[in-house]
Amino acid sequence: MMKLYGVPGWGSAISEVMLTLADIPYQFVNVDGFDAPGPQRSLLETLNPLCQVPTLVLEHGEVMTETAAIALMVLDRCPDLAPPVGQPERRQFQRLLIWLVANVYPTFTYADYPERWVPDAPEQLRENCLEYRKSLWLWLEEQLNPAPYTFGEQLTLIDVYLAVMRSWGPRHAWFAANTPKITAIADTMCALPELHKVLKANEII
Repeated sequence: MMKLYGVPGWGSAISEVMLTLADIPYQFVNVDGFDAPGPQRSLLETLNPLCQVPTLVLEHGEVMTETAAIALMVLDRCPDLAPPVGQPERRQFQRLLIWLVANVYPTFTYADYPERWVPDAPEQLRENCLEYRKSLWLWLEEQLNPAPYTFGEQLTLIDVYLAVMRSWGPRHAWFAANTPKITAIADTMCALPELHKVLKANEII
């Protein structure tokens, strides 16, 4: 069985929901506190020297990191969680998958620990990152036409990202007021009975 090292509500939640949707068995290992010196960090460093979550150990011991890489692994086992190969929607899926991790994710890298990057003005960096993140979500909102998912009737792994990341800053109230399409997709995902347990465990619902 796979082992997923993470923290409830963090980026590992995305991988948890993906694995749950694909019906891939896994064991969750909570490494809360890994971002400071201590036993949890030491444990995670033995598997992933970058000490990041999610860190996924596959059935035969291989280690995978990065949510997009884990998403591609999940698609190898459950291709129906992306639009069909050869369709225009498939290329848009690929674009949005990389867009999310290349553009939105870095705003958390810098805003969550601004004192690491700008010791003299951490709050300014946090505020700037949050405002830039909002502009990214507003751009994505313009690309969407949920019916009821990002790609129509077919649930894909992009919908997982939206359901989980909506619970991060700038949080639900901002999304509801400014991005009704993202909100609608996230609400649809959060209403799926098969996801209730994992979403509750990660304090997403």
